[in-house]
Amino acid sequence: MTELPQPSAARLQRPSWRDTRLLVGLLIVLVSIAFGARVVAAADDTVPVYAAAGTLVTGRSLSSSDLVVVRVRLESGAANYLRAQSPPPAGATVLRTVGAGELVPVSAIGSAGAVQVRPVTVPVDGALPAGLRVGDRVDVWSSARDPAGGGSTYRPPVRVAMAAEVSAANRPDSGLSLAQGASVQVLLESTELPRVLDALANGARIALVPVPGAALPSAG
Repeated sequence: MTELPQPSAARLQRPSWRDTRLLVGLLIVLVSIAFGARVVAAADDTVPVYAAAGTLVTGRSLSSSDLVVVRVRLESGAANYLRAQSPPPAGATVLRTVGAGELVPVSAIGSAGAVQVRPVTVPVDGALPAGLRVGDRVDVWSSARDPAGGGSTYRPPVRVAMAAEVSAANRPDSGLSLAQGASVQVLLESTELPRVLDALANGARIALVPVPGAALPSAG
């Protein structure tokens, strides 16, 4: 009986760098990665701009610590906001209050000489308005001493400043219902300064009345 020839087992061979199929496969992977990266980069059309880290009041000297960088999609409106590719301009001053978290408009930043208001600290008799905060607007009312009453009585109140912006508030006894010794710093136009300063110099009673709807918008 003649024995049949035994088939030889096929041996697996390690792929070689000279294998055309391996090279083609690697090329396809590399092209796919490059194409995917370009697609992702093209889809990210956001730009870095500055937002206020906290409330920036009018007249404040602007520094990098006052700002945070956020990426937003602004399209054609990007030129209206302070871009974050470089630090804020040297000597930049806040020309109008910018709320915490608000994107910083280019128009809100300028030189110190462009600020049209001046800060004046006003002592307040009794309690400060509930919830008063930086950036709110208040009318300032003054009750002058009445000479006819020997200085112990006061005339009816008159408004000496309208919609003045609050730039700081001091509540030494904030845990009490009446904040004795409280004071508020307000920003006044040049036409309002003489009336308010006259009231302060002559011992008038000062009251602040919040202007409804004039507070800064909340961030978020």
